[in-house]
Amino acid sequence: MSKRVLIYTRFNRFWHWSQAVLVILLGVTGFEVHGTFSLFGFQRAVTLHNWLAGAFGVLVAFAIFWHFTTDQWRHYTPTRRHLREMVHYYLRGIFQGEHHPFKKTELSKLNPLQRLTYLSLNLLIFPIQGLLGLAYFYYDDLAAQGFLRDGVGGVAQIHTVGAFALLAFLIAHMYLTTTGETLTSNLKAMLTGWETISAKAVPVPPKPSSPETRAG
Repeated sequence: MSKRVLIYTRFNRFWHWSQAVLVILLGVTGFEVHGTFSLFGFQRAVTLHNWLAGAFGVLVAFAIFWHFTTDQWRHYTPTRRHLREMVHYYLRGIFQGEHHPFKKTELSKLNPLQRLTYLSLNLLIFPIQGLLGLAYFYYDDLAAQGFLRDGVGGVAQIHTVGAFALLAFLIAHMYLTTTGETLTSNLKAMLTGWETISAKAVPVPPKPSSPETRAG
């Protein structure tokens, strides 16, 4: 048995895709600033990177307001329920054709590992990247006030480490997108908002063995 359920609202999808585009463009322009390749030209890449960072900040502000006014922040609350099953599934079960141990609902959209990952992104990686970016942008003013006396190099290096962490997340996220019921089912769900929920995804605890079975 299966049914179609609206899992992702319009703002969910707007937030997801806008964030994805901005993170990718920030990565492209940021790595160009560091001399990894040449696409826009150094000065234009710097200008674009700064504007994209500002746009990301505005998007985050709207997202925070939306998450708290609609109680959507509850989807990120850490939980240990089914955490062990999810770790087993991603490390082993997914390669052995086992069914996904987590069932999405309108009230629970993220599995335990997703909750921890997205919470880390929203509370650690994104804020740290933003603060480091501001420190880099206002370095001269901060240095004049006696801050960052060791130079801008350390700020830039940590900012780059954060960029690689986001790149690793993006690659893993794109791969896991293909591990749904079909190769494109997760992608379609994030585009349309609707997802087909299968009863097979519900974890079923094993039946306790009878005394006769244990004795035999």
